[in-house]
Order: sequence, then C-alpha cells, then structure tokens
Amino acid sequence: MIGRIQRSADFERVLGSPSRARSAHFAVHHITARPSVPGKRFSTASAQLSTTDAPAVHSPVDGSPAAAAQNAQPEPSVALVPDRMWLGCVVPKRNAKRSVTRSLMKRQIRSAFGSAAAAALPPGLWVVRLRAPFEPKQFPSAASDALNAAVRAELAELVAKLLRRTAPATSGAA
Repeated sequence: MIGRIQRSADFERVLGSPSRARSAHFAVHHITARPSVPGKRFSTASAQLSTTDAPAVHSPVDGSPAAAAQNAQPEPSVALVPDRMWLGCVVPKRNAKRSVTRSLMKRQIRSAFGSAAAAALPPGLWVVRLRAPFEPKQFPSAASDALNAAVRAELAELVAKLLRRTAPATSGAA
C-alpha cells in the first residue's frame, strides 16, 4: 500500500534532493526515509498546572510489564528504516491553470505509482513534480481523453525508467 505525503516539511526534504528521473514534463525525487511525525504536546506538560502535585510523567494506567512493553518506543535504528512507499504530487498552478487539469494529473500520478510495476521501487518518500506545462493548443480541453492518455503514457515511461535504474542496484546486492 502506498501512503501519501502530507506535511510540507516532508515535501521540502524530498524536493531538496536531486531528481532521480526526468521526462519532458515531470521530475521524480526520492529519499530513503519515513514521513516526519509532528511532535505531540500533552496538556499537562505546561508549568502552569491547576494542581501542584500532578505527576509530570505520563505512564500507562495498567502498571503491568505487558502494558509497558506495548507502549515502549521502538529502537531508533528500526524507526529510521522505511518499510513502505509514500507518494507526494506537486502540480503547480503556473503549469496547469485549471483545477480540473491538476486533479487529472494527480490522479494519473497516483495511478502510475500505485501499479504493480511501481511496487518494485524501493521504499521511502517519493515526490512527482510537474515541471513544464502541457501545450494548451495541443490539448484545449482541461480533461480531454488526449491529455489523459499523454499524461498516462509519459508517467508509464518515467516509472519504467526508474525501474531500469533501480534493477541493477537490487540484483547486484543479492
């Protein structure tokens, strides 16, 4: 299953890396990492408590060893290894003026990377970015079948290029 990148910090991290593959209209960026998790703040963490004897430590109500093991944090080395793929789409308004076109392209990107062929890609954070607009004179309708087919074909070519580049690295390690 492919997750979605939602936080802008994750987009910035991935887009800060060089692109892995490019086509005439798209660029793909990748880093081997997990999405960042926003910090959780507990309401009792502030210094201004209504009671003076409130404990500053949050522990499970059930003091059994099983409950403590269930709430234990994983080791940092395990948390840094991604076990799945997260995908983000960047389709700027300057390259696709109409929202119908932007939505069509995002659906096509998710479909291309959700296919069985993209399952062979390494896990981590992936961002597909529209870097150049499709010619409006060639595709006058915002959601035409011709535009849909052109986007789908270019994305399939891009995924195939990524698979060719990652195939030697995975077969050489075995």
